[in-house]
Amino acid sequence: MTTSSLPVLESSDPRLKLTVENRIRNIFVTQSQDTSKRKEENVNHIPVVTETPSRVLEAGVNTLQKTLVLKKQAELDEVDQQLTLKRREFKNCVETLARRRSELEIRQHQTEERAIKFEKFVAENEAKRHRALTTYEAARELNISKQRGIEDLTEQLKQLRARHEVLKERMAKYKIYEDYLMKTLDYLPNIYLDNGSESLVMPIIRRHETLSITHRELLQRLGRLEEEVEQGQRHLPIMKQDHSIKKLMANKELSELQSELETLKEKNKKAEVNLLMEQGLCREKVKEVGCLLMAINNLAEQCYLAAYGPLENMNMLTMMDMVKEYILDKADTERRVRRLMESGSAMTSKTALTEKREKGSMKSIGSKTQIKSSSKVSRKSETMS
Repeated sequence: MTTSSLPVLESSDPRLKLTVENRIRNIFVTQSQDTSKRKEENVNHIPVVTETPSRVLEAGVNTLQKTLVLKKQAELDEVDQQLTLKRREFKNCVETLARRRSELEIRQHQTEERAIKFEKFVAENEAKRHRALTTYEAARELNISKQRGIEDLTEQLKQLRARHEVLKERMAKYKIYEDYLMKTLDYLPNIYLDNGSESLVMPIIRRHETLSITHRELLQRLGRLEEEVEQGQRHLPIMKQDHSIKKLMANKELSELQSELETLKEKNKKAEVNLLMEQGLCREKVKEVGCLLMAINNLAEQCYLAAYGPLENMNMLTMMDMVKEYILDKADTERRVRRLMESGSAMTSKTALTEKREKGSMKSIGSKTQIKSSSKVSRKSETMS
């Protein structure tokens, strides 16, 4: 929302000047002219304002409405000036902020580029480090192999020097024999040396060569055997460790199998005990069944009925049916006998009751007659009195 700025008034504007008439006196018109010569007493002179409006406003005197308007206009102009200054400051701040934002964007872009470059640098350094480590490992392995080769060569050199010393001592030892042989050759004739020297010396030389070759082969074989022994000694602790591990595993399996064996033995013992108990129960059951069969046979012999045929051809069920039928017949006959006995006892009890009733009736009749006779006697005595 834009605000319309008021026009700025300058100090040279004629509208800001206050024009006042130069009155000499403040008198009434009704007065005569003679009074003009009198002393001017009690006359209010209005001063003429010749100063600028801003100066008048700064003086702070009692002014008119127009002067107040001018004062407000001046204040408004001052506020407009301050507003323009604030707008300029705000515009400058916005420009500085935009400039800073652009600078920050540029710096951010630069930092991103630096970060990308740094990441590339780190990746390159990591690759270089990896390559350097690989080259270092290769060089270290090469140095180790060379060091081992140097150690082997020094060992061989020591052995050769020792062999050289031994051969030197041996040559010094056999120097006497060489001198002796050379002296003997000097004393031998030339014909003997030309004819038979080659035939005597060459077999010895060939024998020496064969012996040296076999000695060399034996030394090589000895070296191979020593290497095999060293390898066997290196593998010996590993084999011992494997053997101990296998032994522990075997002991563990053996303990598990022993525990399983003990559990199986306990189960077998329990099964044997159960079997013996079942066998005892079976024996008892067999005995009971035998006793039952003997009892059934005895009952069948005692309760034999001819309607079922001979006793030898009957099975157990028919025997039991026969015994059942016999017992039912006996029970039926016993029931009938009891009924007959109960009916006879009932008849006897009825006759006894009738006899008792007859005796009681006779006694009651006699007592009644006695009572009647006594009543008659009492009545007669009363009448007599």
